[in-house]
Amino acid sequence: MLTVLLPACEHGHGHGEGTPSGAVCPEDSTLTWESFGQAFMATHCTRCHDSSLFGAARNGAPSDHNFDTAAAVREQLEHIDQQAAAGPDAVNTEMPLGDPAPTEDERRQLGEWIACGAP
Repeated sequence: MLTVLLPACEHGHGHGEGTPSGAVCPEDSTLTWESFGQAFMATHCTRCHDSSLFGAARNGAPSDHNFDTAAAVREQLEHIDQQAAAGPDAVNTEMPLGDPAPTEDERRQLGEWIACGAP
């Protein structure tokens, strides 16, 4: 029997979707793009998902997945939730690749922020 192992995709990007986190938006949520989202994306995501990056500099990130503006992030909320957010149904750790990786608490905040519509 011959077993062949193939990489899923260039640099790990493009794996199948994870599980929706199931996070909910609490009535008293204070998370906004300004107070949370922008810094989270800058720390964990835009090293690959930035509109100013092209080709190999994106480390395999799809060219239409840019997280350097609130509007661009809002276009990908379901994908981000299933790749990086945490909630009662799942703790998704597919993204980001490498360090610095968010803590589980940061992933839960991401889930909450997404559940609130990423205000």
